[in-house]
Amino acid sequence: MPIPGIVQPDILPVSDRLRLRKFDGVFTFALPWYQDEDTVYLVDGVRAPYTMEKLERMYRYLDRHGELYFIEAAEEEGFRPIGDVTFWPEDMPIVLGDKAYRGQQIGSQVIAALKERGRALGYTRLYVQEIYDFNTASQRCFEKAGFRPIEKTEKGKRYMAELE
Repeated sequence: MPIPGIVQPDILPVSDRLRLRKFDGVFTFALPWYQDEDTVYLVDGVRAPYTMEKLERMYRYLDRHGELYFIEAAEEEGFRPIGDVTFWPEDMPIVLGDKAYRGQQIGSQVIAALKERGRALGYTRLYVQEIYDFNTASQRCFEKAGFRPIEKTEKGKRYMAELE
């Protein structure tokens, strides 16, 4: 159980074209996302592509700490994974692995849906552990969603959002 005492939904709707699907242990399709050096740089601050073993370690860690979801977009043949996000009060790492979907406000929609999930669970605040200084797109996305920097980190800033 990722968040103690809380049942994670299998599907969390975001919009009629987007949804979050609970991590089911199948993730090999995501390896190309994490072999893209530009994507890995935004995630880890280095340009070292992931191996399958590193990808598995990452997903197992995230699944133990929060609600791990694949972001899925509706296409003609059904919903298809385009990224991932993990939700727990202390962090909300989000990756749009399919570059074709970047710049379409998907991150903002996912964050809004997870803020609603946080409110439903009775949380009063959500945090993002670190957004790197060079990741201005993520900074704008989270700030637009009501997150504010609260402290400097080694490579960026930690963010927080109050949930009304």
